[in-house]
Amino acid sequence: MTSDSATRTSLSCKVIEICLAMNTQGINQGSAGNVSARHQDGFLITPSGVAYERLQPGDIVFVDRDGASQDRLAPSSEWRMHRDIYVDRPEAGAVLHAHSTFATALSCLRLEIPAFHYMVAVAGGSSIRCAEYALFGTQTLSDNMLAALNGRRACLLGTHGMICYHANLDKVLLLGIEIESLARQYWHACQLGEPVLLDNEQMTEVLERFKSYGKQPEDAD
Repeated sequence: MTSDSATRTSLSCKVIEICLAMNTQGINQGSAGNVSARHQDGFLITPSGVAYERLQPGDIVFVDRDGASQDRLAPSSEWRMHRDIYVDRPEAGAVLHAHSTFATALSCLRLEIPAFHYMVAVAGGSSIRCAEYALFGTQTLSDNMLAALNGRRACLLGTHGMICYHANLDKVLLLGIEIESLARQYWHACQLGEPVLLDNEQMTEVLERFKSYGKQPEDAD
């Protein structure tokens, strides 16, 4: 096995690990959603319609920057969103898209997650926006997503779910879990009344603190 083949196999195994963890953590179900990791001049992504429990390293599909693939399985129908994040955000090393229950419920109401809690800053801004609806697997959906991700690394997708990116697969899983947790907390808070939102000055202070929040000296991101 060549060095590149070994790297691809190792990264593919990690993609599968994160997919299984998504379902275990309750932020996805069945073969819905998708996960990818940057690799060479493209990315490795889960195939379309294959149950995560059945995935083998050779099933993970390589897609280049032009959206082309020579592998035997077709990539996820949402490969455009992943490709466009990697092209638009050089710091992105991994992307996670899930149909998590509370994030999806908010997206069906076209609601963003506002600054009801300071942890909203984990997505990079003072809110987690909801992108306009577009048919799944289309370039329009990806374009809408990029607009909602402006200045952010996570967003909801209108009547669809959520998507986020981070430096690597472990970090993107943690971010996805946090986004769903915030969506759940916001939904519950709304059942009791109108949540009190942090103002711009307060969120600016939080965002400044988040530049070093949870990071060790060796962390590059």
